[in-house]
Amino acid sequence: MTVVDGLPTAHAPARRELPPSMVERVTLIMDLFEGRTARLSLEEVARCTRLPRSTAHRILDQLVRLRWLEHTGLGYGLGRRALGFGGGDGAHSRIREAAAARLHHLQIRTGLVVHLAVLDGAEVYYLDKVGGRFAATVPSRVGGRAPAHSTALGKAMLAWLEPEDVEARAGESIGRLTQHTICDIGTLHQELHRIRRRHGLAFERGECFPGIACVATAVRGSEGPVAAISLAGDAWAPLEKAAPLVVDAARQVSRELFPCPETPVRGEHRAAAVPEETWSPQAMDRLLATGQYGDWQ
Repeated sequence: MTVVDGLPTAHAPARRELPPSMVERVTLIMDLFEGRTARLSLEEVARCTRLPRSTAHRILDQLVRLRWLEHTGLGYGLGRRALGFGGGDGAHSRIREAAAARLHHLQIRTGLVVHLAVLDGAEVYYLDKVGGRFAATVPSRVGGRAPAHSTALGKAMLAWLEPEDVEARAGESIGRLTQHTICDIGTLHQELHRIRRRHGLAFERGECFPGIACVATAVRGSEGPVAAISLAGDAWAPLEKAAPLVVDAARQVSRELFPCPETPVRGEHRAAAVPEETWSPQAMDRLLATGQYGDWQ
């Protein structure tokens, strides 16, 4: 009988495999993302790599912070560093495709500049910009970035994150761009609370670019915001009147990205793919009154 450490094999304690090095763990995870469009959940990563869930989550979090991966409502996918900065991202392409028709419709209906952006760390990353005669006066560009805390787009997405996540993203980088920019984390949290009370509508006047005002709302999935849509105009544009159009466009894009499953068979339960917001006529009247009297500025 084979003896191990002085004991018969039948009674020897099972040897535990040494855990792989950190480099090997990261390689195990990165190898799962074979294509630009690959999207995986935390559970799928842990199962496929056989890493403990907590270990997989910790490594994924570090890879997201370093932009090797990104995390959206669609799951984890390759980030801008892994793709080569400026490379096409499958998730971003899907968001652009789902939003394209709605952005053009918004621009035609309002005559204002329409933006589509995603949250990337402490910044917003512009995926699309549709503008008319006013477009040249808005110093944003596709592929450009802006501090999330200074834009309606960024605040609309930050409002649906946990406070700790907001502070991790914006806490160290928060600063003043104009005399109207929020420049401390406490004030930012207060603003995000007001945005949630307005069912996700974010406003800003001159916080990012002097003389430019915006209204935005997030495109949301079951796991949180994946993008945001905004309308931009001059500082005195009556953006509150266009707010329902922005809300409707974002909701349509959300449904395009996260379609509800077909009606389940008897005994099955169906979970809503996209969080629904209730916008009664009375709620909208209160919202427009808030905008009219400037409480959101």
